[in-house]
This record gives sequence, structure tokens and C-alpha cells, in this order.
Amino acid sequence: MGAEEAAAAAAAEASKKEKKKPTNIVIPPKKPKLSKAERRALQEAQRAAKAEGGGSKPKPKKGGGENNGAASNNKASGADDKRSTAEGSADGEGQENNSGSSATDNKKDDKTVSLFSHLPQPKHPTDQHLSSISSTIDNNLHPAVPTLGHLYQTHSLLGGNARCRAMLQTFALLLQSYTPPPDTRDFRVDVDHSLLKPAFQYWTTQCRPHSVSMGNAFSFLKLAVANLERDLEWNEAREILLESLEAYVTERIQYAGKAISRHAGSKIQDKGDVILVFGRSEVINRLLLDAALTDGKTFRVIVVDSRPLLEGRDTLEILSRAGIPCTYVLLNALSYLMMREVTKVFLGASALMSNGSVLSRVGTACVALLANSNHIPVLVGCETYKICNRVQLESITGNELGDAEEVAFTDCARVGPSNRWGEEKKKDGSVLSDWKSQPNLKLLNLMYDLTPSSAVTGIVTEVGILPPSSVAVLLREMNPDSAFKGTD
Repeated sequence: MGAEEAAAAAAAEASKKEKKKPTNIVIPPKKPKLSKAERRALQEAQRAAKAEGGGSKPKPKKGGGENNGAASNNKASGADDKRSTAEGSADGEGQENNSGSSATDNKKDDKTVSLFSHLPQPKHPTDQHLSSISSTIDNNLHPAVPTLGHLYQTHSLLGGNARCRAMLQTFALLLQSYTPPPDTRDFRVDVDHSLLKPAFQYWTTQCRPHSVSMGNAFSFLKLAVANLERDLEWNEAREILLESLEAYVTERIQYAGKAISRHAGSKIQDKGDVILVFGRSEVINRLLLDAALTDGKTFRVIVVDSRPLLEGRDTLEILSRAGIPCTYVLLNALSYLMMREVTKVFLGASALMSNGSVLSRVGTACVALLANSNHIPVLVGCETYKICNRVQLESITGNELGDAEEVAFTDCARVGPSNRWGEEKKKDGSVLSDWKSQPNLKLLNLMYDLTPSSAVTGIVTEVGILPPSSVAVLLREMNPDSAFKGTD
């Protein structure tokens, strides 16, 4: 009996210890579980309240005030108030506040097509762009950088080769006028961070997204700077960099164009060919001129063009002055010509993906797919420095948005050979004249499209005519890292 009494006493003491609770801790009641609609209404009400009171006084706890409010409040009525607020906002007041805040937040994007909302919006050129050149000097930017950026932004400079060539020439000008600080430890770091990167970031973020050709050339220049000897004098290092830039332009652009012209020209018959081209391509124009003027071949060219850039007019002017018979049509008449006259299709490329797809001016995919359905060979002229290691299957993920005003301007009138639109006023009464005020109207101006590799017969590069399936092999062979392996 003594053992049983001792056990009972121990159990009683243990139960007393368990019942004792600290008196200074208050356990808050459980939050009531809200439905999905109530949670959404609560969030909308919080956004509306934040939008109304955002300009008056800052909140004391921005990050944890809303999330920890229920935990810090020891009364159950706090959760009930939140629930009632959510129900009230769902009834009417929250919808009005939400519409006002969403109109404020989405004021910029209300005219953007949702499928392409992830793409950066085009930068609109203004008259004060050139006046900002003096202000960029204070930011350690050479005046040539915003000047070239203005050409990019206004589409006065188009084409992958032209944009890349202008960028490298500007970098050469920057190197000639640059002197590293006297207290620098490594001039290579200063050149990279103080000269190259600021200029490239300015063009990309403030003017227009860079092309694949510009990106590859910029990577080449950065690699050339990194492979310089650290103990070199700056004047000697500058000469090496200038020679590298000149060699890149000569070998990868000029000599590559000559080689492509020679390879593709062999596919043109001496007489009777009808060749179709789209838009404007520097390498395609060169091979047609060489075939007609140097090789003496007789053929006719059909120049297909499309709005809003109308780059085919420049191609038509170049070929017509050379005495080559030409026909100029728009893209909507392509099916009739493709079925009756065309014998070969030559297309340019802005970039070449590693899976063999071709990124080029929008409308190129239509031409290639229609030619493929009519069993007409499609040859794409592309330099190897435009090859990209990225794989892309459609034109939505990676693209560039153009100015929607170019689509709204339907007169199709340009001033000079560049791409500057005339200042004529749009006709009154047209829907497109005030498209921004139309609530149910959005305009889309895509710059590029992706042509699948199945629609391409061959890709003409400086190393020869290759099938699209060999692009991945060519990419490994043309790795820019191999250009400096012999310098160690």
C-alpha cells in the first residue's frame, strides 16, 4: 500500500506541473479561415488603402505591419474586422478602389498585348535626346555613345552588320580617347567597368535591345581585354585592342560576306533564274550584285516588302541602279508569285539559333514556309558571328517590340533611304489616328520572327553551305575562346 500511495502522490504532482502555465504569455485566438474570394477581396482592399495613403505619410512598418497585425492583436475582434472589411470590399467599395488603383498601376501597360507584355517596351525618341549628350559627359560617357544610341533608337541604323560595325567603331573611338587612372592596379578592370560596360548598357537599356551580332562582338572585345598582359603599357595594349577590332570587322564581316557571295552565287544559273528576296539584307544584296556584275549572270529579282519599315525599298534602289531587273511587291501578293515564277529564295538572318532556327525580320517565316510548301529551295545567308548558343522554338519568348505608332501610320511614306517617318498628319476620323483613346484597341509591332529549321534548305556561311542540323557543330568550332588560345 505504501508503494501505491507514493505512485499516486507522484502522479498528482506531475498533473499540477502540467496545469501550471505562464501568466505573462497570451495565446491569440486562431484566425478564421477565409475563402479564396475573401482573401482576394482583402488584398484588393489593402492595395486600395495603400494607394490612397501612399503620398501622405509613410507607414511605420511597411513590411510586417499587415502580416503581423493579427498576431500582435490579442482580441478575436481583429480577425472579425478583417473579415468584415473583406466582405464589404467584395460588395462594392473594394471594387471601386481596386479599379482606381489598377488604372493607376496599369496606365502604362493598358495598350500592351498581354502575350508580349514580358518584352521591354520600345523607347520613344524625343527631341531632348541629343540635348542630353552634355549631361552624359558628367556620367563618364563619351558623347559618341548617346549619338550612336540615338541612331539605334530612331531606326536610322538598321541591320545586324551595320549596327555591329558602328558599335565596334565607337568602341575604337572610346579606346583612342581613354586613359586609365594613374593609381589603377589593373587597367583591364578599368577598361571593362569604366569604358565598355557603361556604353553597352546605355545602348541596351536606354535605346534599343542589342542584337545577337552586337552581343557576340561585345563578348569578343571583353575577352580580348581580359587576355592582355597585366604589365603592358596602356599605349601598347590600346594598339593591340584596336588591331583586334579591325581584324574582327575585316574577317568576320567583310571577308565573310565575300565568301558567302561566292558560295551562294554558285547556286544561281547563268540565265533564267527568278530570285525572291525579302526586305533588306546586306549579304544578300552583295551576292546578287556580284552574280550580276562580276559573274555576268542574267536573272530577275522579286523584292518582297512589308510595313511598317519598308526596308525592301532600299534593296530595290540598290539593285535597280546596278541594272538588275526587279519586281517590287508587298507581302500580301506573295502566294501568287511563289506558285508561278520563283525558282529560288534568298533570305538574310539577324541571328542563327543552335537548333537551326533563323531569327530575322518579321515576315521572313511567311516567305520561307510558303516557299517550302511549293518545293522551292530556301537559302539563308548568315555570317558565323551571328550564331547564338540559345535554342528558341517560337517568336514569343525572345523578340523585340517596335513603336506602335509606326503601325498606326498607314501612309507608308518615308523621308530618304533611312527609316525616319514623315511628319504628315494622319487623316481625321480614322480609328488609328486616335488609337490610344480607343478602349478596345491595341496595336502590336513585332520586329522579328523565327523561321523553323524544317523550312530552310541550306544555310550559307563563310565556311560553306550547311544544313540547319549542322549549326550546333559549327557553333562549337567557332567558339570565340579558341581565338585567343594561341596567345598564352
